[in-house]
Amino acid sequence: MTETGRPSWEALYRHSIDDVEGFTAEVLRFLDIRFDRVPDRILDVTHDPARPIWCPGGKLNISRTCLDKYLDAGAGDRPALIWEGEEGPASIRTLSYAELAAQVGHCAAGLRECGLAQGDAVGLYLPMLPETVISLLALARIGAVAVPLFSGYGPAALNARLQDVEAKAVITCDAFPRRGKPVNARAALDEAAAACPSLRLIISVARSGIGESRPGAAGPRTVPPPSARRLSWNDLLALGQAPGADASPAPTAAEDPLIVLYTSGTTGKPKGILHTHCGFPVKAAQDMAFGTDVGPGDRITWVTDIGWMMGPWLIYGATILGATLVLYDGAPDFPGPDRLWEFCARHRVGILGVSPSLIRALMHREGRGGKPGEGDLRARHDLSALRILASTGEPWDPESWQWLFDKVGGGKLPIINYSGGTEISGGILMGNPLLPIAPCAFSAPCPGMAAEVWDESGKPVDLGKVGELIIRKPWIGMARGFWRDPDRYLATYWSRWPGTWVHGDWARRDADGQWYILGRSDDTLKVAGKRVGPAEVESTLCADARVAEAAVIGVPDGKKGQAMIAFCVGVTSEIPPSLEGELLEKVAAALGRPLRPERAHFVPALPRTRNAKVMRRVLRAAYLGEDPGDLSALENPGALAAIARARGDGLGDRALAEGGRHG
Repeated sequence: MTETGRPSWEALYRHSIDDVEGFTAEVLRFLDIRFDRVPDRILDVTHDPARPIWCPGGKLNISRTCLDKYLDAGAGDRPALIWEGEEGPASIRTLSYAELAAQVGHCAAGLRECGLAQGDAVGLYLPMLPETVISLLALARIGAVAVPLFSGYGPAALNARLQDVEAKAVITCDAFPRRGKPVNARAALDEAAAACPSLRLIISVARSGIGESRPGAAGPRTVPPPSARRLSWNDLLALGQAPGADASPAPTAAEDPLIVLYTSGTTGKPKGILHTHCGFPVKAAQDMAFGTDVGPGDRITWVTDIGWMMGPWLIYGATILGATLVLYDGAPDFPGPDRLWEFCARHRVGILGVSPSLIRALMHREGRGGKPGEGDLRARHDLSALRILASTGEPWDPESWQWLFDKVGGGKLPIINYSGGTEISGGILMGNPLLPIAPCAFSAPCPGMAAEVWDESGKPVDLGKVGELIIRKPWIGMARGFWRDPDRYLATYWSRWPGTWVHGDWARRDADGQWYILGRSDDTLKVAGKRVGPAEVESTLCADARVAEAAVIGVPDGKKGQAMIAFCVGVTSEIPPSLEGELLEKVAAALGRPLRPERAHFVPALPRTRNAKVMRRVLRAAYLGEDPGDLSALENPGALAAIARARGDGLGDRALAEGGRHG
């Protein structure tokens, strides 16, 4: 606001959507984005508003902004990265910006020595390691296209993505720990790579504590080995330090491909979202700066994976801003529920990003008693460095939001709620420390995001009314389409109203100006002519202390059109026979009897993606016996059998309750 002469947040936001090109030019200056050739202009929408050209004529390799500018400014000693594994304090590694730049240079030069070049697609099948950060930035430096892959993917999911981009190489590790046990990454990749003809190089990191030399680490081989050349990480870096090895940044254009991020589609193959050097990283840094107040030297962590948008978001955003990445690789509640808080206290984390699902799980573990949960959480751990909490991934329920605010934030720290998507490069809506914050709400759209809520006819709805969340002007981080599938991209987001992005979320804005996300519009239910978002019903169910989690779906009903079915996970193994009826009556009292679900089934677990989102379309398909579509992002496929059994059973499915015990 000071740099642009805007006297208030409202004035800044209005400027950002009234003059998108001028505002974006100011953001690029504010973030000190380093162009090798200054663009002819910032934005060209003459061809197609759905596919604008950003910074035409500009030459930009984003790795220079992430690294070189700190060396040029004499700030190479600034901490760039602190890493800790599940093994605990003995595993801690740190890198300054100078050390990170040197490692990225060696990696980039080594990749070139292996024959990789600008435009080649390279998979990143890694947990959140220092090598993950190094690899992502090194691929940008040589102009290759990074393809992050969830560290828990199985062979089929890996193969589908590697084949789709015709990957030339994959950077992976041998194994990594989760809850004290090794996850065998090598075996899954070997099976996937054996059926990927484009793959010619596999680079493997020896994960600290579970190294490649560990006997039997790869497990029994069930498929022929891939024909790709194998190379260790250390050998790659050695190649990059050989005389004549080239670590210079490739002369990429602002609009050149940088990264392809995959999301799972409701039907058909997963969607590869294409982003550029002057797209995803700039939007990530902008949101991180304006939403969570991150600047040089600030320590930020987010509980995430490289395969979720928030992994690359965290890396690009923090390095562009000169902050310190604080990474944890492991289960956030292992060996006990205090693990995350111990980590934050030890490393003096200032900005902590979480998902509501994680907080719900930690909250219920904290409340079970026993030594880990005794006493006040903030009394057990020095969280005085924390100044901002942030969340994304799904809607909040009030109880979990309040627990985070009170128990972790001490009733003083803002919870910056953040919602957008992989195709957005970050957020549509986001709080910030200047604006009032209501529980579970968003204070405003992100600067530069011309967000509105429209009705079915394409007109803005009144305050308090529910409608489609849309964006009516371009923004710097917008996707450049789906990988090799431009028609599907346009049909998915741009086909409903001309020149308008339809995000697929239901939203509402109240009289105080607070925004609420009510769930995916394709998840939203219409019961007896009344529209309701799953989040409204689920929050009411979760308000009962006996319910840990809940998800609601709609099923065909001859009288109502749709009927609601709720699925709940109990806090304990004791499920009273009367609980279903009590819960249904609570929903009726809170939302009205027409919105009372027909049933509330108790199940051991809800189907989730690897980044903790509930997959309601999969839940519905399992319950109705329909084709669930793409399941590659599903973390716990075993949950589907219990859901399928629920349809014809009696109250709570006694056998299921006895067998699952909701742990």
